[in-house]
Amino acid sequence: MKYELVAGFETHIELGTDTKIFCSCSTEFGGEPNSHCCPVCIGLPGTLPKLNKKVVEYGIMAGLATNCEIANVSKMDRKNYCYPDLSKAYQISQLYAPLCNRGYVELSNGRKIRIHHIHIEEDAGKLIHNHGDTYVDYNRGGVPLIEIVSEPDIRSIDEAREYVEKLQQIMRYIGISDCRMQEGSMRCDVNISVRPQGSDKLGTRTEIKNMNSITFITKAMEYEFERQVDLIENGEKVVQETLRYDDATNTTSSMRSKEDAHDYRYFRDPDLVTIKVTDEEIEEIRAKLPELPYIKKQRYVDELGVPESDAGLLTKYRNISEYFDKAIDGLKKPKTVSNFIIGQIFRVLQTEEDKEAFDIKTTPQQLNQLCKLLEDGKIQNNLAKSTLDKMLETGKDCTEYISEEDMAGLDDSFVDELCKQAIEANPKAVQQYKEGKEKAIMACMGFVMKNSKGKANAQEVLEKIKSMIS
Repeated sequence: MKYELVAGFETHIELGTDTKIFCSCSTEFGGEPNSHCCPVCIGLPGTLPKLNKKVVEYGIMAGLATNCEIANVSKMDRKNYCYPDLSKAYQISQLYAPLCNRGYVELSNGRKIRIHHIHIEEDAGKLIHNHGDTYVDYNRGGVPLIEIVSEPDIRSIDEAREYVEKLQQIMRYIGISDCRMQEGSMRCDVNISVRPQGSDKLGTRTEIKNMNSITFITKAMEYEFERQVDLIENGEKVVQETLRYDDATNTTSSMRSKEDAHDYRYFRDPDLVTIKVTDEEIEEIRAKLPELPYIKKQRYVDELGVPESDAGLLTKYRNISEYFDKAIDGLKKPKTVSNFIIGQIFRVLQTEEDKEAFDIKTTPQQLNQLCKLLEDGKIQNNLAKSTLDKMLETGKDCTEYISEEDMAGLDDSFVDELCKQAIEANPKAVQQYKEGKEKAIMACMGFVMKNSKGKANAQEVLEKIKSMIS
């Protein structure tokens, strides 16, 4: 029997506000343990929380960017559980009236992964295990989160990967989070079950908790899918439980039985007021949103003629796409800029973090100036490439490396003479070309480009040589 994977995600994203959700403590990552804490965020008796307005705004931005309906009225609830990283024994979250509802993220295959809701909440502290001892750092406690809860619409590992990558990209684009999974600012709980192919009935699900790597998410899902199939095939039952993933052994293991909402005894938080947002306020926030990556990518393909694969690379990070948008100003061929970014600039940016920051010495205006010289035929591609390498190293304008003589161009008769010399100097290549070996002509073209010091127009040279041979 064949089985189908069914998965849904609960994705926790730390919001990039300066201060925590209910107090004025810093949200900065790192710092000495328990140095970003106060009586409010560790829940000392007598303290009262005050909701950070920016958290609500960022939550609405996330909802709008994922096609959600924004609630005009939402409320905060207490989620009760006792764990060392939660000093007050409850977490302030949302259950009964979340901020955003009924959205979706569309995948490249056209399938829409529905979002049940997005709610705002506070993060818990962090447990640090060291040689048998456990320490608690409350710096992360009270850092604002959104939790994006999907429907069980994911049907493959590839869809799971794309869903998480798209969420990460969207949240970075709208500027509400850096979504650095390695720092814990984006974490996923994966709910997974299996069922016979063709069945509409959901199987018993397990939840793999706190996944902070897309690679580990895919490996954990592959293992858990196979584990559940093996259980069913052997006549055993899948137990609803919460699991942890061990990347060293590539296995999942039980943490505890899976809780449902009623286990947490949710009730309305008595210390926080109802959140009310008008339609006008929602539209003001919508107007602030940047062009979203999937919309921008399609525009690059449809309007600028950039190949889809290149458009995907250009829109992966917002800083790159904004640089590209400025660098193509007034150019007839935006793909020239695309080629330079993907071909040469990416070579000096070694890691994904480098590409995300896109902190280079050459400004988009400087690259634009270089591309205009190329587009106007004043310089050729080889000179443009070598010049860009120098610009990236020094941050200077292209005119520092390109002289008036370089831009003077070549007399047609001089180019004709070089083409004749190339044909005479490469009789074997000429004969091979006549016999149908198209690439043989490149030897002649290389001769001309070398002797013209790269100034000749490669396409024109190719046509001239072909014409002379025939």
